[in-house]
Amino acid sequence: MSRTLATQLAEQLSWHWENQLRPRLNNLSDEEYFWEPVPRAWNVRRRGETLKNVGQRGSGEFLIDFEHPPPYPAPVTTIAWRLGHVITGVLGERNASHFNGPAVDQRDYPYPGTAADALEQLDEAYQRWISAVSALDEQALAAPCGDAEGEHFGQFPLSDLILHINREVIHHGAEVSLLRDLYRHGLR
Repeated sequence: MSRTLATQLAEQLSWHWENQLRPRLNNLSDEEYFWEPVPRAWNVRRRGETLKNVGQRGSGEFLIDFEHPPPYPAPVTTIAWRLGHVITGVLGERNASHFNGPAVDQRDYPYPGTAADALEQLDEAYQRWISAVSALDEQALAAPCGDAEGEHFGQFPLSDLILHINREVIHHGAEVSLLRDLYRHGLR
């Protein structure tokens, strides 16, 4: 049985999504979504609510804490922040630049103000990504990514970017899962 590279790349992320990450996000409450495990954690905040000396990005009622370059050491981030990052910077911008998805820019994105809205946006971004990756052929996977804004993979094959995005979703999903574990075990 011959399996294509596109199938393998899609299955790497889809197995993780279906068997680990997405089930762990079920029943996410707004309280947990915004929970700050440490003082000065980066979060998604209602417009007008800010951390002293921390910038924000976004265009709607809710903005995401953000500095570029990020401070060292990197701040602890909330579930809301991590999901916002995956929705926009990991999946959304790549869907837009490589798979004709809707334009997404972290700088002016209307970040979700509820856990339910965040999960809906996450599901949509994931579905667009996994459907597009699954439909690629060997020629498309071998082609250079090109010079999308903010992309560091321009001369590398698209398969390299897909591996990177898979790692990012798995990495940030693990962080969100750990935050859920800490919250559920009363470390709030």
